[in-house]
Amino acid sequence: MTTAILRFHLAMPVDDLPAARRFYGEVLGLPQGRSAETWTDWNLHGHQFVTHLAPARPQRIHNPVDGHDVPVPHFGLILPIPEFHALAERLRTAGTQFVIEPYVRFEGQPGEQWTMFLLDPAGNALEFKAFADDSQVFAV
Repeated sequence: MTTAILRFHLAMPVDDLPAARRFYGEVLGLPQGRSAETWTDWNLHGHQFVTHLAPARPQRIHNPVDGHDVPVPHFGLILPIPEFHALAERLRTAGTQFVIEPYVRFEGQPGEQWTMFLLDPAGNALEFKAFADDSQVFAV
């Protein structure tokens, strides 16, 4: 009997594939997989993330969460706290403009977490977070 390893596959539209390759490969440091003229595969911590050339952009929407306007849609990763802070520093060093600067959300409450939001060169919103206690990821 084999045990399946669950991985997600996510495809995001980008309007400038070379800019996306620089951002995801150099700034975020993701290993690049297969690619063609209109798409690039990335290894996002073992998950398949694909940037597809698609010049049209959807309308940007925000929802209020913990006193901030969270961009919707967005995607990202839950990282261990040390990796979260290392990534935040890497992004700052690269001159990244944050939509929401790294901070602790829901401090002292169930689901306490570090979080940060930023946009890729195509305007896709990304969130990276790190929970104070990983057992609280789905806390109510």
